[in-house]
Amino acid sequence: MSHSETAALSAAREAPPPIPLLCVRGVDVTFGPVRALQRVDFEFAVGECVAVAGHNGAGKSTLMSVLSGARRPDAGTIEVAGQRFDGGFDAREARAIGIRCVFQELSLCPNLTIEENMRAVHPQLRHFGWRRRARAIIEDQLDAIFPGHGLRGTDVVGDLTLAQQQMVEIARGFASVDAPVRLVILDEPTSSLDRYTADQLLAFIGRCAQAGVTCILITHMLEEMLRSAHRVMVMRDGKVVSTLDAAHLQKEAIIRAMGQFTDETASTTQRAQTSQAGESAFRWNVGPRRRTVIEARRGAIVGLAGLAGQGQTLALHDIYVESRKRGSNIRVAFVAGDRRADGVFIDWTIAENLDIRSLYNRDSRIWLNRAALRDLFDRWAKRIDIRGAAPTDNILALSGGNQQKVLFARALASDAELVLMDDPTRGVDIGTKLEIYRLLQAEAAKGRTFVWYTTENDEFAYCERVYVFRGGDVTRVLDASECTEQALLAASFEEARS
Repeated sequence: MSHSETAALSAAREAPPPIPLLCVRGVDVTFGPVRALQRVDFEFAVGECVAVAGHNGAGKSTLMSVLSGARRPDAGTIEVAGQRFDGGFDAREARAIGIRCVFQELSLCPNLTIEENMRAVHPQLRHFGWRRRARAIIEDQLDAIFPGHGLRGTDVVGDLTLAQQQMVEIARGFASVDAPVRLVILDEPTSSLDRYTADQLLAFIGRCAQAGVTCILITHMLEEMLRSAHRVMVMRDGKVVSTLDAAHLQKEAIIRAMGQFTDETASTTQRAQTSQAGESAFRWNVGPRRRTVIEARRGAIVGLAGLAGQGQTLALHDIYVESRKRGSNIRVAFVAGDRRADGVFIDWTIAENLDIRSLYNRDSRIWLNRAALRDLFDRWAKRIDIRGAAPTDNILALSGGNQQKVLFARALASDAELVLMDDPTRGVDIGTKLEIYRLLQAEAAKGRTFVWYTTENDEFAYCERVYVFRGGDVTRVLDASECTEQALLAASFEEARS
């Protein structure tokens, strides 16, 4: 991060003026027997960045839906700059008073251009010349947040990578057309961004705070909370259980407040150690020219690194296709990063989404019965803490993080010997992440192989080898001990060697 960006973040951490912008009083939301929010009270000041922490299903996204007008509470009031709304407000009223929300699940229309997606949420962009105006607004906003983004307003959203779509969604949230933006809610905004692009966003949030714009940042990245927030609001089981001053705050304090206790005494070297049983290796040629070679021995955890959109996901797809070719005996599972497009079956229940890989037992060559499937779901739901809805509910009843847990459980519950993972912990809470890391190590020790693309550099500590991508090719191969922040960033900007 540049000196100016660091300075912006530091300045933003100074105490904002104690002028309340938004006050939440006694907000309740109930879904059948589930109380998603329970008597929530909180105040957000003008020019303040508040980070919201909590496990998946704690009520964070539900609260943001209420504040953005997407959902009315069952009880409670909201005050915005002294204006009181009993029972909340709708999305139209929220936009009129300057509230914007960037939801965890992208809301862009893939068949429209970026400028047309601007008009979809700003209907006042009309009459002759609206395209030129929409294009100028969104491109200027992208320039302000993500310098060097390379996007144009005429680009079709469906042709963009997931990271680029996330950038457009964020820029659209901050864009002002005919009224000033006063509050921006960001729900897991960096979940699809690499570290470099995430740093650009955090620096921009700091500049917004200095300009008097309030930001609410929902993230499972504890480091992002500590770098950019003035306060951390911790939620658990639908309640606000703690409010922490971010100055001099430690990660462990946030984890304790979330009610999640972890034991991370293993060293980086110990994490990267996996079973040496079995020496036969996997080898794939990937990339646009098939000149990039990825190798993994059985029982290894191999990482794919680099800036977002540099060919890591395409490499995973190439490996999957190679492994599924006729004559191949490799059993492979894929944990999708874009869960809505490539992961979940939106018309199916939670249990059906988890069970799809295990409906047929290869060994006995019989279809599993419903009792066995129910037992399978119960076992994995408990193991990685899938919560928030009943197994028979639709998959979309779960929060984004819990949906991601279902995809991960689906892969591990299968008989796959090779598991390909496209940023699998996106939107997953810290406690579950640590459990997933332990599961990966345990499964690798049994001989299961993992190829893992992640945008969280800390996770490469669990890999024995990391391939850094740029422009579809590998620029450098690093051992676990070499995966420092500086080495990964330097390799991310290198040209691939011929």
